[in-house]
Amino acid sequence: MKTLFVILGAAIGAPLRFAIDQYIRRFTTKPYGIFLVNILGSFVWGVSMNTSTTLHALFVIGFAGAFTTWSTFMLDFFLAYELRNYKSAAINLSASLVFGLLAAWAGITLAK
Repeated sequence: MKTLFVILGAAIGAPLRFAIDQYIRRFTTKPYGIFLVNILGSFVWGVSMNTSTTLHALFVIGFAGAFTTWSTFMLDFFLAYELRNYKSAAINLSASLVFGLLAAWAGITLAK
């Protein structure tokens, strides 16, 4: 049954990530869409951290696991570096780490 909740969460998370990223990329070439979904995913993870096994499977493993994306984040970082856009690469890396940790902390704090 836990596997079913992981599948359900992933089936919602992955298309939602794609839709948000594609929508934001209509307005900019910067990786703001991936940044946004990763921060939101960190928040969802934080809020769902102490939930039941079923909700954890649905929201953390399934939804947040498919909604967030390490590989696209790394690709965006690498492409900025390859294009010698070091400032953009550094801002993306540091902002993602700082705001991701803050979002996870906020989610954990809110859930208490």
